[in-house]
Amino acid sequence: MKVFCGRANPTTGSVEWLEEDEHYDYHQEIARSSYADMLHDKDRNVKYYQGIRAAVSRVKERRQKALVLDIGTGTGLLSMMAVTAGADFCYAIEVFKPMADAAVKIVEKNGFSDKIKIINKHSTEVTVGPDGDMPCRANILVTELFDTELIGEGALPSYEHAHRHLVQENCEAVPHRATVYAQLVESRRMWSWNKLFPVHVQTSLGEQVIVPPLELERCPGAPSVYDIQLNQVSPADFTALSDVLPMFSVDFSKQVSSSAACHSKQFEPLVSGRAQVVLSWWDIEMDPEGKIKCTMAPFWAHSDPEGLQWRDHWMQCVYFLSQEEPVIQGSALCLVAHHDDYCVWYSLWRTRSHSSPVCLFISWPSPEKNGGDLHQVRPVCDCQAHLLWNRPRFGELNDQDRTDQYVQALGTVLKPDSICLSVSDGSLLPMLAWHLGAKQVFTVECSAASHRLMKKIFKANHLEEKINIIEKRPELLTPADLGGEKVSLLLGEPFFTTSLLPWHNLYFWYVRTAVDQHLVPSAIVMPQAASLHAMVVEFRDLWRIRSPCGDCEGFDVHIMDDMRALDFRESREAEPHPLWEYPCRSLSEPQRILTFDFGQLVPQQPVRAEGSIELRRPGRSHGAVLWMDYHLTPDSTVSTGLLRPAGDKGDCCWNPHCKQAVYFFSTSLDPRVPLSSPQSVTYTVEFHPHTGDITMDFRLSDDLGSVH
Repeated sequence: MKVFCGRANPTTGSVEWLEEDEHYDYHQEIARSSYADMLHDKDRNVKYYQGIRAAVSRVKERRQKALVLDIGTGTGLLSMMAVTAGADFCYAIEVFKPMADAAVKIVEKNGFSDKIKIINKHSTEVTVGPDGDMPCRANILVTELFDTELIGEGALPSYEHAHRHLVQENCEAVPHRATVYAQLVESRRMWSWNKLFPVHVQTSLGEQVIVPPLELERCPGAPSVYDIQLNQVSPADFTALSDVLPMFSVDFSKQVSSSAACHSKQFEPLVSGRAQVVLSWWDIEMDPEGKIKCTMAPFWAHSDPEGLQWRDHWMQCVYFLSQEEPVIQGSALCLVAHHDDYCVWYSLWRTRSHSSPVCLFISWPSPEKNGGDLHQVRPVCDCQAHLLWNRPRFGELNDQDRTDQYVQALGTVLKPDSICLSVSDGSLLPMLAWHLGAKQVFTVECSAASHRLMKKIFKANHLEEKINIIEKRPELLTPADLGGEKVSLLLGEPFFTTSLLPWHNLYFWYVRTAVDQHLVPSAIVMPQAASLHAMVVEFRDLWRIRSPCGDCEGFDVHIMDDMRALDFRESREAEPHPLWEYPCRSLSEPQRILTFDFGQLVPQQPVRAEGSIELRRPGRSHGAVLWMDYHLTPDSTVSTGLLRPAGDKGDCCWNPHCKQAVYFFSTSLDPRVPLSSPQSVTYTVEFHPHTGDITMDFRLSDDLGSVH
């Protein structure tokens, strides 16, 4: 069987699908999945174990054999818990073959092969009967099929099928119940992740305002949830308009339906404001009495904020209402949670005392057309922007301080006779250049969808005749595309939607090289250069996702560690993370590693840097953070990493619109290993022009020169 893996290609600005042979090693895929994070989730594991013990005990009290169906077994941990708790047999289902193979080894290693059968199938393909995968139905259903949204991994259809075909009626279920909670808030910061705000441009002729098209303003937005570490959003960034509302529950011990449904909750706004965003999370109760509970509540809604369990595999949800609307304190409203088999979304309705809810504002489709029925189809973006721009990109475009920085830099390089070519995906730079007095502006949009979107934005600002959009890959530009003009100012943020790691936006350098023939000899390129920076950090929690598991609740899962150790040895790669969500302390000063001069063409030979980073603060060196700075002019730099120097204690403030790259140090991730006192980190970093990749190796070294 052929395997295709997506990889970003910085030389072409596209994602390419590479064909791997049938012996493709999935270790990296497993190592970088959330399995380790789940194994480190002590709260989750303890609560599951307590719930499983209680369920097995209840079955035994009825003098029945305890037969367990474990759907989505992963490592087999929950099945091993069940057998240890007294279950007679477990049928553990895992559809992902490499993980199923690992589970077989882990179960065997722990001595449970005689009581646990790993079934490498989707649960809907499992058969019951004398010749089936299971001889009879199970009476205990154990699952961990949940994502941050609860139902996004297909929990409802899986439960629905299991109750119909795989488990007995009135079976025990662990977890027993899940409840989804919501809180309506006003938040300019979070709303900026969903809508394009007016952009203010200071020019010599006064202020110009770039406005979004009406179509963008009216668009209900993307239906997808935005899952984040909500504990890292400052309470100052939002105003609660409602209490925390329990929206709906699912009883997993009974027949579950995956059909579309809606659940309403009436409330009175705590304060007057603008309803924009719904924050949501869930908890699971492992037993029928609800005494064993695992919750995803953020700190302000948590019963024990000090004992909050950090986890990355389950976070919290941000949903955006289709339109913002004013609400009045004390005036009754109805928040409605809608869901289909995989997705959740919310709408807000006005109530008339005890009568049926009446629509408060327009969503898609218009409730008036539904006869006021609360049941609504899932909203769909019809403006293209929410399909082309992710949430951080919306936030970046709405960052007025960032825009001001580009305006100021542009003002120093633009001339009245400037012929500008802008190369960035869905950028406002062409409009900034025009408002600041460029003679002519061209912009390249590679995709037809992006072309249509930018055309709408230009038209809304009466610039459709003034800015020329070229729908073509920049490498394929011809003199005719530029109307026979030569470009005197090449612009880029740079931003490209296919970029995964900070240096993938170096595609701008390849574009600069490709269009060199279209530039006048004295052409200015902005940004003029870029630089790669690195800093050694100690993470508060993020290190856990790559930390060895060893034993988990008394079970040996070293096989997972062996797979992940192999990944560390072979890959030596950095991975992208939005570090504003993951607090860390700097243990070193930031250090410039490589510089890329956009005034020159991409070199033919690799660019290599070797050196060391001195550690200035005590702590456990979990890894190096890498990011790009773009030097718009000699006096103006835009950073995708640190926004300001670290504080006295090393606390870091990261650009919230970008993902930074993290290179974990494998030797520092095991908390069982005594903390050493390295004095520096040595590095070798190499940029490969033919692939656009940057390879790297970091090593901890002590004052005796030993390298770890």
